[in-house]
Amino acid sequence: MLIAIPEVLNATQVDACREIMDQAEWVDGTVTAGIQSGQVKKNAQIIEGSTESKLLGDIILDALAINQTFISAALPQKIFPPLFNRYAGGQHFGSHVDNSIRAVKGTPVRIRTDLSATLFLSSPEEYEGGELVIEGNYGAQEIKLNKGDMVLYPSTSLHHVRPVTRGTRVCSFFWMQSMIRDSGQRELLYDFDQSIQELSAEKGVDNPLAVKFSGLYHNLIRRWADC
Repeated sequence: MLIAIPEVLNATQVDACREIMDQAEWVDGTVTAGIQSGQVKKNAQIIEGSTESKLLGDIILDALAINQTFISAALPQKIFPPLFNRYAGGQHFGSHVDNSIRAVKGTPVRIRTDLSATLFLSSPEEYEGGELVIEGNYGAQEIKLNKGDMVLYPSTSLHHVRPVTRGTRVCSFFWMQSMIRDSGQRELLYDFDQSIQELSAEKGVDNPLAVKFSGLYHNLIRRWADC
């Protein structure tokens, strides 16, 4: 399941992030790559665990905590601290699959990567190329969103970033472990929740059918959740 989530960050928040990023130290992006992906990764990253990285990550995590679409789609149990990358001058990231387990630097925490996220922090007009291309059962999908928007997709997906031929593309990227390990179950729950929200908006939250469906939804989470 691939979901684009608009306005995870508003314009003011994006501007604040860009100011912090301008003050940060950038290093070769291969520092967080695995053996295979390190061979095809050509970009720069803010140092993981740096003051700037933590400030930026807090802005994003606070926004995600109140974003109902994200919570409904991901049902997150653990979220890897957001990382930040920059592409310019032909830099790109070749086809790869994200590592299955990520270790949070300086802690004993390990996260199973069920879902990957890319949050765009530059507008499409700022650069050419740089599309995130995600391959799935119905072919490849090109993703290039407005600044502040985020795409959520399975970490099992083969994906790549096309070369940035003009300007600069800056994004945050991170992973999460869902309470619902099975991707099929997670997709059913998302569709079920969206239907409940539509019914509640049309008929009212106290509508008997909406209340019944809400109960069924939560009972399914109880049955399937790994937390």
